[in-house]
Amino acid sequence: MPVKDWISALRLRTLPLALSSILMGSMLAAAHGYFSWPVFGWAVLTTILLQILSNLANDYGDTHHGADSDQRVGPQRAVQSGAITPQAMQRAIALFAILSLLAGLLLISTAFGWGSRYFYLFLGLGLISIAAAYTYTAGAHPYGYAGLGDLAVLLFFGLLGVGGSYFLFSRHFDWPVLAPAVAVGALATGVLNVNNMRDALSDRQAGKRTIPVRWGHRAAVLYHVVLLLTAIVAAGSYLWHSGAGAAILWWLPAVVLLIINGVRVARTSPEQLDPYLRQLVMATLVFVLLFGVALLV
Repeated sequence: MPVKDWISALRLRTLPLALSSILMGSMLAAAHGYFSWPVFGWAVLTTILLQILSNLANDYGDTHHGADSDQRVGPQRAVQSGAITPQAMQRAIALFAILSLLAGLLLISTAFGWGSRYFYLFLGLGLISIAAAYTYTAGAHPYGYAGLGDLAVLLFFGLLGVGGSYFLFSRHFDWPVLAPAVAVGALATGVLNVNNMRDALSDRQAGKRTIPVRWGHRAAVLYHVVLLLTAIVAAGSYLWHSGAGAAILWWLPAVVLLIINGVRVARTSPEQLDPYLRQLVMATLVFVLLFGVALLV
């Protein structure tokens, strides 16, 4: 199997979205006087491995359950196209599950020490994350096909991704951190929603009950706008109450990018949405980075 097929299967273009959660949590911690480069490094590596695990499991699961078929609008998938066999993909999934677990163990031992109460708490969360990455579209009863993908993304990219990474540095939780956590979670859910709008036809045929399949395209567009507005309001309110003042101006270009994305998604037919999926991924990363600039300057 050519290396290029495996690189394509890794879906590296999704990594900026996954890293946005860690970056947001890390910058929030730094703003409160908590930061550690070793913890940050292990958190980044663990996040990358978990995201790749999720991507590989998604490739395998959607092909197995019929969502990745000839009717699919988006990029061709490795197992569906025959570039990678199901058996080879299963071995790769197992490898990245093990690597994710090992990196996660090193992360939480660096943050909390071996055997502490927080060590076991985050070990449990890590095992849940690995299971969730696999069972989103793979396994006997994938929760993504039951319409629970949006809730899972909000939880893992937002509340756990941002709030959990903040806790790794600070060893306590501040409730105001929920606002930027919700912001990142809403944007990640928006990325999933655009993906689901694009794939609604093949998802419907495969019995995948996403929001665009259940509610229709127009309602999904409105839902998308609500997600973007939620992110803007949540992050903006945190910056305002944190005393960022005029530094908020650094963050406003990211807001403009989200507005542009919302307008373009609303005016584009489902089969033409892929460019705006990629644009929202990068806009989310810019959103987080400029939020950090406004918070830390």
